[in-house]
Amino acid sequence: MTNIRIALIGDFNAAVTAHQAIPVAIGLAATANGVDASIEWIHTSTLVTAVPQTVLGGFDAIWCVPASPYASMSGALGAIGYARENGIPFLGTCGGYQHAVLEFARNVLGLADADNAEVNPGAALPLIAPLVCALIDQGGDIEFGDQSRIAQYYGRTSATETYRCSYGFARQYVPLFADSDMVVSAWDGDGDPRAVELRNHPFFIGTAFQPERSALKGDTHPLISAFVTAAAQPEK
Repeated sequence: MTNIRIALIGDFNAAVTAHQAIPVAIGLAATANGVDASIEWIHTSTLVTAVPQTVLGGFDAIWCVPASPYASMSGALGAIGYARENGIPFLGTCGGYQHAVLEFARNVLGLADADNAEVNPGAALPLIAPLVCALIDQGGDIEFGDQSRIAQYYGRTSATETYRCSYGFARQYVPLFADSDMVVSAWDGDGDPRAVELRNHPFFIGTAFQPERSALKGDTHPLISAFVTAAAQPEK
């Protein structure tokens, strides 16, 4: 049986529903794919001064988890950048998705002012901005891009998922990513972005929603199954 190690980037809190669900979700996906998966929670503060390779080099995949703002934004961004630059399978959900957008904007697009309005309300370029209506434990319909990887992983072009967020990737800034490797691959009914993915990467997906919550009903989620499958590949 293939053994994989997955780093969970975030500040663990047993009271957070997503943090309860993620180990279960990984376990279900691992069982479904005949893989033995182990996880390790990596507090963002431990990544502030560390070289990412020294902390994350032994992992097969990286998941940046919900419940932001994190203790260290720079720690989370460093881990995401490490996954992006080294072809490590990456999943970011909720806050992890938001930070994946920020990391790419700052370090690939050169948008040094890109920021999160939840942390910096006076940001000059608030890529992550308050939602018109907060989505706290609410479900919503999502449409996937026809040729997107996320549609491939789901095996369909739409889904209903659950959120717990008050901030998201602001629609007006999506054009800044035109012709880049990061593309919006899912939208809600109002046309607001709900997922991003990277071209030319083995697996790099960020979602505004929390697919891990399906595990609390005993369901294996197709996106998490695809993430585990990517982690188990011998060459990434």
